[in-house]
Amino acid sequence: MRVLYEIAQGHKIGEAPTASDVVRALDLDAGYLSRVLRNFEKRGLISRKTSAKDARQSHLALTARGVKMFAPLEQRSQQDVAGMLGKLPEREQARLIASMATIETLLGEPAAERSYTLRTPRHGDFGWIVSRHAELYAQEYGWSDPFEGLCAQIVADFVNNFDAKRERCWIAEMNSENVGCVMLVKDPDNVARIRLLLVDPKARGLGLGQKLVDECVAYARACGYRKVTLWTHSVLAAARHVYEKAGFTLTASEPRKSWGQDVVAEFWDLEL
Repeated sequence: MRVLYEIAQGHKIGEAPTASDVVRALDLDAGYLSRVLRNFEKRGLISRKTSAKDARQSHLALTARGVKMFAPLEQRSQQDVAGMLGKLPEREQARLIASMATIETLLGEPAAERSYTLRTPRHGDFGWIVSRHAELYAQEYGWSDPFEGLCAQIVADFVNNFDAKRERCWIAEMNSENVGCVMLVKDPDNVARIRLLLVDPKARGLGLGQKLVDECVAYARACGYRKVTLWTHSVLAAARHVYEKAGFTLTASEPRKSWGQDVVAEFWDLEL
């Protein structure tokens, strides 16, 4: 079925794969695949066409008989998956999909080939910060609408009271798409505060979260702040790891009921 699926996908999009393509896609032994393909040919399920670019290679395609055999099997597979997903609430389905996207990113294209850039905000970026926080935290943690309101208030305060000499916002961009952000804002008593750190699932595994926090710390030092502080939650394990690696220390924590969930708020500080 796995071999038939690979051939069927090429059949659908008009890019018939070669045996070598199937070997690479499924990590199969070439000899084993050759025996499977011979069996399929004898049963009239596939056809071969010599490649115009390389006479040693043949493109594989399903015959009409092969399509007829494969279609109900694919439909049954889709029904099985739909049955599994149907047991989950819509929010949990979204969370599952986001997690799968993270796995695909980490195990797919090498990190060295996925690069990002940091820049200052442009028109529309502040709206994106609010909406992406709301979407992602609802998907991954079930946080409700008041969290979006909080994000909107933080962004509004930053924009309306922005001090260009003491505050800054970074937007991370990859392939012309926003994939991360963070803000550094001023608090009383010469203290800087990190706010709204976010790394989109498609950019995880690149060290982007650490880079954004390091930029905040370096900027705070350059501005002469005596301390950097932040507020996070115990469930945000990846962010907590980033803060700890950057030298922050957990100074206080308290259980709360926020955004429809039981959470543990945490306060972290870094003396400069």
